Amino acid sequence: MLDLDVIKVSVERTFGTWRFQRDWKTPLHITHGEGAYLYDKDGNKYLDFSSQLACVNLGYGNKRVIEAIKEALEKISYLSAGYVNEIRAEASEALFSILPPKFQRYMASSSGSEANEDALKIIRAYKFPKYKVMTRYWSYHGNTAGAISITGDPRRISVEYHTNVRGTVFMPDPDPYRCPFKGIADPYECAMAVVEYIKYMIENEGNIAAIIFETVTGTNKPLVPPKEFYREIRRIADKNDIILMFDEVMSGWGRTGKWFAFEHFDVVPDVITTAKGATSSYYPLGLTILSKDISEYFENNFLPVGHTYAYNLAGLAAMKAVIEEYKEKKILDNAAKMGRYLGEELKGLMDRHKSVGYVGGVGLFWALEIVKNRETKEPFNRKIDKILGKPLMTARIANKLRELGVLQTMYWISHFIIAPPLIVTEEDIDLGIGAFDEALKIADVEVVG
Repeated sequence: MLDLDVIKVSVERTFGTWRFQRDWKTPLHITHGEGAYLYDKDGNKYLDFSSQLACVNLGYGNKRVIEAIKEALEKISYLSAGYVNEIRAEASEALFSILPPKFQRYMASSSGSEANEDALKIIRAYKFPKYKVMTRYWSYHGNTAGAISITGDPRRISVEYHTNVRGTVFMPDPDPYRCPFKGIADPYECAMAVVEYIKYMIENEGNIAAIIFETVTGTNKPLVPPKEFYREIRRIADKNDIILMFDEVMSGWGRTGKWFAFEHFDVVPDVITTAKGATSSYYPLGLTILSKDISEYFENNFLPVGHTYAYNLAGLAAMKAVIEEYKEKKILDNAAKMGRYLGEELKGLMDRHKSVGYVGGVGLFWALEIVKNRETKEPFNRKIDKILGKPLMTARIANKLRELGVLQTMYWISHFIIAPPLIVTEEDIDLGIGAFDEALKIADVEVVG
């Protein structure tokens, strides 16, 4: 092994993503992981309280998944998408064993961004000449040209001059804490107001091909609308001949205590996109899953998607192993049980810390939002602060958590996404909550009002 200064070389030769590079000078040098924990070069142990990017759902070192990848690569390192073998067939059968019968085929790629890119192309080909898609302001669907065009959060603002993908219209979010409609405080009433606004948009926009949601919002704070919300959206889509697409890149694969988040709402979409937890992020894989109606359209119409690494065998083998592991180890049951415990403990933080304005989520997918003033809901930072590189209170808290042995990778402008691996125990959660109890004092002292 070369005698390298790992941090120095990494900082000088690579980039820290979505940030000013001046602020990325001392990244943590991680050497290995085990279970829900990561270890640095000095032997320090850290609880991964956000599964990195809400993706390492089975934690680190899962033998079944690792062996499946090794066996696939030893059998054959690569096949282009026009060839098939038993790995592709077995993985496909495993995938459809956990999906509603409405779905028939899927396109495989290498990431959530690519999965959403494929979905946009397929939807627009299927619905032509309709081409517009509706998506939310507080959303993230990826960083490729099409995916970022349907993203609402500040990352789109920073790069939209570089994309010319047209046809996106943004709709408000059914945020139970910060309702976009002035004077509405009740979460149910807010969600129904959003429904009415969506009806108004469809009537006045025209050419709407699809409505796209992160079923439970990811990076931009897990939001869990009332069941009636998606039921109404499903009715609206059907009435207006519009495709309903759910992005389950983060919320899928047990993150909410069910295989997919839409199962909580008794609503089935027409298109599902997913990635991350599909392989527990042990190998890159994105999926665009299509209903029978959409799939059959391409029997006699050109399918406008494809990738060098479409249906990569190592990724498919990993997905099959993940599904087997979930079923055998009852991972969904643990996610639901530990999710209830985590939710109660997070609400306890809200009782003890005046800087915590909101706690909400489902399963092991929770948001904790900090505010400078609870009464006015004034945040410590706003969207533009991220783009301008201003210091974030969330970053200060995350740095303190790191000192206390807890890694919180998933923090954004004014909130944290608490999403530990689905294998966590109560003891692990207690450690994370204890660290937050200490770190939140940094924000508490700057609360006003």
